[in-house]
Amino acid sequence: MSGPIVSGGVRLYLGAMTDSPVLAPRAPRTRKPDWIRVKAPTSAGFAATRELMRSKSLTTVCEEAACPNIGECWSKKHATVMILGDTCTRACAFCNVKTGMPRAVDRMEPQNVADAAAQMGLNHIVITSVDRDDLPDGGASQFVKVIEAIRASNPTTTIEILTPDFRNKAEAAVEAIVAARPDVYNHNLETVPRLYPTIRPGARYYASLRLLESVKRHDPSIFTKSGIMLGLGEQRLEVHQVMDDMRSADVDFLTMGQYLQPTPRHAKVEDFVTPQAFDAYAAIARAKGFLLVASSPLTRSSYHAGDDFERLRANREAKLARAR
Repeated sequence: MSGPIVSGGVRLYLGAMTDSPVLAPRAPRTRKPDWIRVKAPTSAGFAATRELMRSKSLTTVCEEAACPNIGECWSKKHATVMILGDTCTRACAFCNVKTGMPRAVDRMEPQNVADAAAQMGLNHIVITSVDRDDLPDGGASQFVKVIEAIRASNPTTTIEILTPDFRNKAEAAVEAIVAARPDVYNHNLETVPRLYPTIRPGARYYASLRLLESVKRHDPSIFTKSGIMLGLGEQRLEVHQVMDDMRSADVDFLTMGQYLQPTPRHAKVEDFVTPQAFDAYAAIARAKGFLLVASSPLTRSSYHAGDDFERLRANREAKLARAR
């Protein structure tokens, strides 16, 4: 899932995309219902955030993934910065980030991200990236360098990362990143297992679950987070099973949002899920034991992430107090 960031935070989006180009043939896009429409961005804050990102040579997933919340987030100086370049080595059927052979890793990127966070006065930052299957570590070391640069320049800023699956190198990648101690580790499952061959063909559902389990195994104090898109043809009971799988992996925070077709060549929207249905899913997820649930048509991985992080901490403290 891709989308802008939190209050008080930058969304540095390191997006987990997917493999071989399996984009659907062109098909007319379905008209969006009223509850999914947003205004075009025009504010001065939007322009200022765009200029800052350009001045630091940073790419934002807000633009690359055509996030519907970009106007709201950028007007508040919340942006999603996508590290490791703007080109993904995979081609997921839902993702608007371009696919191809990426450029060399920018050595100045970690400091540029930290400088942007300081200039924007961020209390919470979200960092994501494209998939970099071309790199020996999948790009894990760049995540570590970005975290370290932010800690050095902005010691009070809390850090949330949204990583790819680090295919075939996940254990070493997770171990290195967890050692750098981000506050939240997010990796999105994106959809139900049945739809992986067409929607996320370069990834494996259970490998992503094992990655989330691995984070908790290395450091149980780090909050884990994962999200799925609705409207791709998933069935209600399949969504419930994904919730159960996440809880088995001890995921703390679940996000659910409406899939929106970025171009006619991407997977089409099978259904616009109503706000009432999102509320019903949220109630079930809370009953299953998640510390926090964000579920609405416009919810994205890092939307309101800063505020949500504060709620996560408060909910964990309340849970521990009840257990005493």
